[in-house]
Amino acid sequence: MFTGIIEETGTVEAAGSRLSVGCSHVLSDLMLGASIAVNGVCLTAVEIRADGFSADLAPETLARTNLGDLKPNDRVNLERPLTLQTRLSGHIVQGHVDGTGTVESLRALGDGNWELLVQVPRDLDRYLVYKGSITIDGISLTIASVEDGLVKVAIIPHTYEATNLAGRKPGERVNIECDILAKHVDRLLAHVQIAK
Repeated sequence: MFTGIIEETGTVEAAGSRLSVGCSHVLSDLMLGASIAVNGVCLTAVEIRADGFSADLAPETLARTNLGDLKPNDRVNLERPLTLQTRLSGHIVQGHVDGTGTVESLRALGDGNWELLVQVPRDLDRYLVYKGSITIDGISLTIASVEDGLVKVAIIPHTYEATNLAGRKPGERVNIECDILAKHVDRLLAHVQIAK
């Protein structure tokens, strides 16, 4: 489990079926075999170095996320797993990406604030609600509006500076994880409908 509060941005050193990331902060207690979220995707650290780590990417991960799009020198969002002593500052994030969205625009609003518009897959639309939570590339964000699969979120200056959002361009893919509570409610309601 994660919170969607990015701890550090790392730099991709090698991409493909084995992803190598250069970083420092998240290494302080990272252990071999431990989980780590990269752009919101829960991965397993299979190699730890003094200046980074590596993780293996399964074909499913490469196909369903934007990790297959990465190339050397790309910035990625990093977060270690939640502990029982950690404040839940974002929302409950599993690191299980539901699909990828496409950046429509990233527009400056002034005073360091930004507006991000992302087109999400139609099959995820039912999990998205105004003022609900969404995870975009591992970042816990609040939905400012959602209409016809187009999600708008506000990005405060700290989030813009502390994540890989700076430099995002229209057409780029981002990882989307919907709120787990919305997915469970949807599933329960489907069973209630069947039982009637």
